Amino acid sequence: MDPRLIQSFRQFQRVVTRDVGALQADFLVRGRPFAASRLLWEIGETGVEIAALRSRLGLDSGYVSRLLRSLETEGLVEVAPSRDDARARVVRRTAAGAEEARTLDSLSDDVTSALLSELDEDEQRALDSAARTVTRLLTRPHLTVEVVDPASPTARWCVAQYYAELQASFDAGYDPTKAVAVGAAELTEPRGAFLLVMLHGQPVGCGGVTLPAGEPAFLKRMWVAPSARGLAVGATLLDALEERARLSGADVVRLDTNSALGPACRMYEARGYAQVPDFNGEPHADRWYAKGL
Repeated sequence: MDPRLIQSFRQFQRVVTRDVGALQADFLVRGRPFAASRLLWEIGETGVEIAALRSRLGLDSGYVSRLLRSLETEGLVEVAPSRDDARARVVRRTAAGAEEARTLDSLSDDVTSALLSELDEDEQRALDSAARTVTRLLTRPHLTVEVVDPASPTARWCVAQYYAELQASFDAGYDPTKAVAVGAAELTEPRGAFLLVMLHGQPVGCGGVTLPAGEPAFLKRMWVAPSARGLAVGATLLDALEERARLSGADVVRLDTNSALGPACRMYEARGYAQVPDFNGEPHADRWYAKGL
């Protein structure tokens, strides 16, 4: 490894941790260190198993336990056995904890705005581009792809998020009952596959592919969580779906979409998909794409 690269990255770490206040014992003047506030944020709105939280953040059990006890003492979180597994423990925010998380977000935005205000517009754009690049490159090694049962709870949750986003994006709304039917059997091996992209144990993307013998493969229900956009989740998912199609013997992969989904259309075109005539009569689509494998 080039020593200059290592030195540059060490300098980057020092500048960022200093300027965002991560070294302060009283992070954002809330009476606790950065690690405790970060843990409160990572718990999320619905709670999380403590083991999953430790794994996501790469922290040891003892340290997480101490941080959670301090948050419990403040009345910000509650720890209880999991409803699904009595051996596991789940931590959830209290009402006060939810309010504190919103306060932390607001204060963090203020700090960021103050830092950016010291830069002119060109410098702000340069920093934005650099930050996106660093985030994407450091996140990519943590993305994993899993083949799952499309009827599993996690798969159904992702598809529900996908449908809700389409409903909000399309002027006429989205009615899945009127869409071209693709059932669970068609997205289950050997007729197809349904994939999840996971980041630190959490689903951040999904997509299915049908693999009809002797016909083009068909991509369906591709979705990336808003919080994970810009992290190469879509590219990772598309690579995996295309590879499944290629291994099945397909030489063409097709999909339908809508021009209201601009970023998705741009991604497809950048990755070699070309617009083709309507091939399936999907009522919610106004664009159809195909790509040779």
